[in-house]
Amino acid sequence: MTFRKFAPLTVTALLLAACAQAGAQAPTPMAAAAMPAPVMVGGQQMFAGKDIVDNAVNSADHTTLVAAVKAAGLVQTLKTPGPFTVFAPTNDAFAMLPAGTVATLLKPENKATLTKVLTYHVVPGKLDFDALHKMVMDANGTATLTTVAGEKLMVKMNGPHNVLVIDAKGDVAHITTYDVVQSNGVIQVIDKVMLPG
Repeated sequence: MTFRKFAPLTVTALLLAACAQAGAQAPTPMAAAAMPAPVMVGGQQMFAGKDIVDNAVNSADHTTLVAAVKAAGLVQTLKTPGPFTVFAPTNDAFAMLPAGTVATLLKPENKATLTKVLTYHVVPGKLDFDALHKMVMDANGTATLTTVAGEKLMVKMNGPHNVLVIDAKGDVAHITTYDVVQSNGVIQVIDKVMLPG
C-alpha cells in the first residue's frame, strides 16, 4: 500500500498561473502524471486545505459519522486549528453495531454518551502513518494513545504497513485509508467503531 500526500489543487493552479505569466511552459503530460494523486474517500476528493468537518461532509462513506458529530455539537470543535487525528469509522462500521444503537445514540437525551463515543475517536496532534509506526516501534510493539475523551486507544502493527487500532474492550479496527491530510490534522479511516470502557 502506498501512502501519498498531495497539495491542494488551488496551490497547483496558482503555480501554473505563475508559470504562464513568466512565459514558462506548462508541465508536460509526463510531468503531470508524476504528480501525486489526490486522496479519495467515499468517492470524493479530499483537500488538504479544508478542515476535518468540511472534508468529511463530502464523503459518502461517512454520512453517519457526520450526523453524529452534528448531533453531539462537535462541529465547531473539529473546525478549530487543532491539530487532531480522527479515527473515522465508515457507515459500514456503524452498521456493524447492534441494531438500534446508532438511532439511540442520536437521541438528544443521549448526547453525553454520543459525545464520549465520538471523542474516543479523536487524539490530539497530527499522527500520520509514519508517526504511528514510530510510536509503535518505540513502545516495543504496542503504543498507547490518550483520546480527547480521556480514555486510551492502543495501536500496533500487523505487517509493515498495516496499523491496528484497539479499543478498551479489545475490539480491533483496521485503518483502511491512511493519511487523509486536513488543514487541522489528519483523518485515518477505520472499519470499526471504537468503544470506550
